[in-house]
Amino acid sequence: MHVFITGATGHIGSALVPELIAHGHQVTGLARSPESAAALVRQGAAVREGELDDLDGLRAAAAEADGVIHLAFREDLMRSGDLPAAVAKDLAAIRALGEPLEGTGKAFVGVSVLLPFAGLGRAATERDTLPSGMRIDAENHLIALAGRGVRSSVVRLTPITHSPVRDRHGFATVLIETARRTGVSAYVGDGRNRWAAGHTEDAATLFRLALEKAPAGSRLHAVGEEGVTTETIATAIGEHLGLPVVSLDPEDAPQHFGFLADLFRLDAPASSVLTQELLGWQPEASGLLEDLGDRRYYGE
Repeated sequence: MHVFITGATGHIGSALVPELIAHGHQVTGLARSPESAAALVRQGAAVREGELDDLDGLRAAAAEADGVIHLAFREDLMRSGDLPAAVAKDLAAIRALGEPLEGTGKAFVGVSVLLPFAGLGRAATERDTLPSGMRIDAENHLIALAGRGVRSSVVRLTPITHSPVRDRHGFATVLIETARRTGVSAYVGDGRNRWAAGHTEDAATLFRLALEKAPAGSRLHAVGEEGVTTETIATAIGEHLGLPVVSLDPEDAPQHFGFLADLFRLDAPASSVLTQELLGWQPEASGLLEDLGDRRYYGE
């Protein structure tokens, strides 16, 4: 299958491209810089130069492909505090990629996140949905394409999707950088709130399986561990860096954590039982605490 991927050199994409090629797929990745293009070529993928904002280019690339995987997200906007702009650009890209796929039966796999399903008092499952919200509108639009002749599916990622051999590690990197900057590894309140976790390599396998055989309209969870407490996460980081582990009052969290403050307070456990049953996927890679003990996670 000829697969077009946005975000092909990002955290998940850098694991997914070799996964797809190893299983016989032809990959074309969107690259917005010469460095990204060179990285794709080294992995054996073709390159389509362009930007996520080039909606006509996205339509053309999707029309030429047998399947599409959309991973790119403007994290630069999110980190600067303009999450609404990042979300709007994501939805626009999904609309553009989906248009030429309508009525074709081709696969379109998108990415979503599990944090909006926090606070349920139980582990979120693949059956949980929301009518609207940040990144939820994009997820719902993609799933709705199943009613327009697209074999669409969404992979929901955990708050920490980890791997010490990748260049970027999502929120784990932010927590490590914050601990180094402030001199303490912190959590909020009693630290009993939980974050689900998953390994990058396991997530890459799930994206491939979704591309190959997920039924239209599937919501999938890339969860390896249902919930690790934020105190446990902070303690693992503090122990490795040799820093004190402290509890912060909620009112002090924004100054310490920045944009991550409200998210690190959420109780967000999640299950992947239904995903495993549907696709035969099994998380097999190392757990979060094992990876947080790896010096490579800290650039050492």
